[in-house]
Amino acid sequence: MAITDWPVADRPREKLLASGANHLTDTELLAIFLRTGTPGKSAVDLSRDVLQHFGGLRHLLDAEKRDFCAVPGLGEAKFAQLQAVTELTRRYLKETLSRETALTSPDLTRDYLRSQLRHYPYEVFATLFLDNQHRVISFEKLFRGTINSASVYPREVIRQIMKYNAAAVIFVHNHPSGVAEPSLTDRELTDTLVKALKLLDVRVLDHFVVGDDEVVSFAERGWI
Repeated sequence: MAITDWPVADRPREKLLASGANHLTDTELLAIFLRTGTPGKSAVDLSRDVLQHFGGLRHLLDAEKRDFCAVPGLGEAKFAQLQAVTELTRRYLKETLSRETALTSPDLTRDYLRSQLRHYPYEVFATLFLDNQHRVISFEKLFRGTINSASVYPREVIRQIMKYNAAAVIFVHNHPSGVAEPSLTDRELTDTLVKALKLLDVRVLDHFVVGDDEVVSFAERGWI
């Protein structure tokens, strides 16, 4: 049965307009994005199959072009559209954490950092540089590593702090394994950076570790 033959209250687009996007399932949201299905399948059926094929929304969004386009009903046009939507989301979060906005929301910070680092298959260490009112000056990915580690050089971190004249920083790195639990090495590195930056009167407000579904905060653990 075509979606146009469904009761109005069950159609994803009408449901979104009536109740808001947060009331829709991943399948329904993806169906609105895909717009059309394939012969014998509605957009909702196709969306359900696609999510099952990739193992969920996150893996769909992170899929390589070759894997994405190999699924019947998808293709280069939809891949390009999905990449554009994902990038718009990243830019929206970045704009919300702009220099004009005080950094007062831990949840917003988590969402932004997750959007920036979660998709990398290797470890990336990055820093949010903040002014004396804890507003964002810049976000920089400073070091790239392997699947399970990245070499971080305090001298380079300090050089970037001086470049931006930052008064405080928030560190973040991802765990490509998907497990956000910080390692002993993560904690030792953070302690080293905190001590080094204290000499410059620069505060380390937090260090986040990004996993698949969780972002761990050192400050919330009482480690900073």
